[in-house]
Amino acid sequence: MQTIDWLIVVIPVFAILGLALYSKRYIRGVVDFLAAGRVAGRYVISVGDMTALLGVITLVALVESKYQVGYALSFWEYLVVPVGIIMGLTGYCTYRFRETRALSIGQFLEMRYNRPFRIVAASLRTISEMLTNAIGPAVAANFFIYFLGLPHKVMIAGINLPTFTLIVALVLVMCMIVIWPGGRVSLLITDSFQGLISYPIFVVIAGYIFLNFNWSDTIAPVMMDRVPGESFINPFDIEQLRDFNIFALVVGIVGQILNRASWIGNDTSGCGRTPHEQKMAGILGQWRNGFSGLMCLLVAIMIITLMTHERYADKAHEIRGQLTSEVVEEVVADEALRDRLTAELAAIPVQRHKVGEDQPLSQAQNLDTIYMETAKATLGESPEANLMFQKFRTLYNQMMLPVALNNLLPVGLMGLFCLLMIMLMLSTDDTRVFNAASTIIQDIVLPLRKKPLTPAQHLFWLRMCSVCVCVFFFVVSLFFVQLDYINMFITIMTAMWLGGAGPIMIFGLYSRFGTTTGAFCSLIFGSGFSIGGLFVQRNWADLLYPWLAERGWVDPFARFLEAVSSPFNPYIVWKMDPVKFPINSYELYFIAMISGVVAYVLGSLLTYKKPYNLDRLLHRGIYDVEGREKLKTPWNMRTVWGKLVGITPEYTRGDKIIAWSVVGYAIIYKFGLCFLAVLIWNLISPWPTHWWSTYFFVTSLVVTAIIGIVSTFWFFIGGSIDTVKLFKDLKARVDNPLDNGVVEGHVSLADKAVFEAKTHEKQDD
Repeated sequence: MQTIDWLIVVIPVFAILGLALYSKRYIRGVVDFLAAGRVAGRYVISVGDMTALLGVITLVALVESKYQVGYALSFWEYLVVPVGIIMGLTGYCTYRFRETRALSIGQFLEMRYNRPFRIVAASLRTISEMLTNAIGPAVAANFFIYFLGLPHKVMIAGINLPTFTLIVALVLVMCMIVIWPGGRVSLLITDSFQGLISYPIFVVIAGYIFLNFNWSDTIAPVMMDRVPGESFINPFDIEQLRDFNIFALVVGIVGQILNRASWIGNDTSGCGRTPHEQKMAGILGQWRNGFSGLMCLLVAIMIITLMTHERYADKAHEIRGQLTSEVVEEVVADEALRDRLTAELAAIPVQRHKVGEDQPLSQAQNLDTIYMETAKATLGESPEANLMFQKFRTLYNQMMLPVALNNLLPVGLMGLFCLLMIMLMLSTDDTRVFNAASTIIQDIVLPLRKKPLTPAQHLFWLRMCSVCVCVFFFVVSLFFVQLDYINMFITIMTAMWLGGAGPIMIFGLYSRFGTTTGAFCSLIFGSGFSIGGLFVQRNWADLLYPWLAERGWVDPFARFLEAVSSPFNPYIVWKMDPVKFPINSYELYFIAMISGVVAYVLGSLLTYKKPYNLDRLLHRGIYDVEGREKLKTPWNMRTVWGKLVGITPEYTRGDKIIAWSVVGYAIIYKFGLCFLAVLIWNLISPWPTHWWSTYFFVTSLVVTAIIGIVSTFWFFIGGSIDTVKLFKDLKARVDNPLDNGVVEGHVSLADKAVFEAKTHEKQDD
C-alpha cells in the first residue's frame, strides 16, 4: 500500500464515522434508535441493505465455494428467480410483519404466542446469531493481514502482540463508533452512504478484471478443463460435485421460502414509513445489486483463472508459496514441525497445467492437491494432526483471495479495494452487533423486568448491550476455530435457530390455528436436531471418530451411512472420513427444517382450541391505527393481472413500472429465456461445452454489466434523495414513549389504549 492508497482509504472512513456521530441529534426515542423512527424510504433501505448483506466474509465465502465448483450450478440457480420475485412482489412475510408494528421479532412472538416463548426463542436466536456472526471480524482480520502483508505479531511498548487481536479490536471499536450515537439511524445513514461510495468502486474493479483477463483466451479454457461430472461451466455435467451441488441449491430454495421471516424484526424490516414502502424496498432489491454481484462474480473467476491457467503459473506458484508459509505459521505451534512443513511445501515445484494436453482437473486432483497431500503427510495421522490439517485446509482456501489480490492489484486499485472491504466489513459487522444487542434488550431483558425502563434508560441499555456484544464477538473471534467452508459453517450455525424458526414465523403471520405448543415443538425438534448435528461436526475429527475406531464401529457405521444415502447418490453421498463428518451442513439443515414443520403442525393440531385473532395482530379492520384501510377497486382483468404481481391500490404509476420491470426482467428474461428455453433446447439437443462458455459470458457478464451501469446511476440518485428526506422526516417526527416493544395481553403497549377505544366504539355502534 502506497501513500495514495492510504489516502483513498482513510478520508472516506473518517467521513463515515463522522456521519454516524452526526446522526445522534435525530434520536428522540426508542423507535428512532431501533427502527429509524419508521420513516425510512425505499431507496435508503435498499441501498443500506446491500452493503449490510455484502461483507468481507461474503466475498471470501463466495470465492472459496466457486473455487471448488465453478459456475455451472448458477444455471440451476435460475430456479430461485421466480421464488424470489414472487416473495418480493407480494411482500411475502415482510409486508405482514411491518403491519404488526413490532419493534423486534420477540415482540411479535409474544403478541402471537406468549411471553415465555418470546424469551426462549429470542435467546436461541441470539445465541445462534452471535456465534455465527462472531467469525465475521475474525475472517475480516485475517483478510486484512494477508491482503496487506502484515506480520502476525507486532511489538508495541515492548510487548509482542498478535496482529489478529489488534485488528479484531479495531474492527469492533469502529462498529461501536457507528452504533453508539444513533443506533438504527446511524446504521441506515452510514450503510446508505457506504453503498453510494461502493457503486463506482464496483465499476472500477469490474472494469480492471475485464481488461486484464480475457474470456476466450484464459477464463473459458480454464472453466471447460474439468473431468466429466465436475464441469465448471456445463450445468448438465455436474452430478459428481460434492457439497455445493444441486441438493444444496434445493435446500437453499426451501430455506429461502420457509425462513423468509426468521431474521426480520431486528433489522431494517420495521424501518419503512409504511408497509408498502417496506415492500417496495424489497422489490428494488432485485435491481440494486447490479455491479456488486458482477464484481463478486469477476473476482471469483479471476482467482480461478489466475491459480490454474498456464500463463499465470509462475505468479500462482509465488502466491501459493506465500500463502502456505503464512498459514503454517499461524496453524502449527510446534517450531520443529512448522519448519519441516514449511520446507516440504516450499520444495514443491512450479506446476504448469496445459489445457487440452494434460489430464483435466477435478476436486480430487488439481493444482492444490499436492499442497494438501504434503501437509497431510507431514502432519501425520493422529486426532491432533487431523484437527491441525482441518485448520490448514480452511485457512488455505479462505486466504487465497487476499494473498492473490496482494500480488495482483496495482497502486490506486489496492487502496480502492481496501476501502471497499473496510466499508463492507463495517456495514456488516455493526449491523450484526446491533441486531444481537437489540434482541437481547427487547426480547429477553424487557419481558423479564417488572419495572418498565424510562426512554433514557432504555437507550442507555441498548448502547451498553452493544458494547457487551462487541466484547463477546472479540472473545469468540480469538478462541473459536472455524473448520469448514464458510458457507457450510454459517449454514449449520444459523440452523440452530432456522431449523425450527420457519413454521413459527410463517404460521404465526398467516394462520389462525398455530399454537404456542406447536411453536415450542418446532424449536425442540427442528432446532434441537441442528444443535446435535453441530456438536457432532465440531467434535468428529478429534473425539467422535477416534471413539468409534476404538470400539471397532467405524465399518458398521460407514455401511449404515452408505445404505441410507445410496438412493440419493450422487447428490448425497455419506462416505466415512476421519477428518470431516460425512453428513454435510446443508443435509443436516434440510432434515432439521422438515422436522420443525412436522413438529409445529402436529403440536398445534393437538392443542388447537379457537382461532387466533389475526386482524388484531396485523392492525386490520377495527384495529387499524394508521388509517391504512385498503381502497376498493373494481374487479376486472387488468386488476387481476396486477394482483398476480402483487400490485395493490397503494401503487403509484412509478411503482407499477418498477414492479412490471422486475417481472419482465426476472420472469420473462432470466427464468423464461435464460433458463426454460435453454433447458428445453438442451433436453432435445444438448449444447457442446463451448456454447455454454458463450452463454455465461453473455448472460452473466455482458447483460449484468449493462444493468449494473443503469442501476448504479439509478440507486445513486434515489439513495441520495432518500437520505436527505430521512433527515427531514426524523426531525419532524413526534415520539410516542409507549412505543418501546413492551407487550401486555398479546397487544403492544402503544396500541392497547387505541384498541380498547376502538372496541368500545364498535360496541356502542
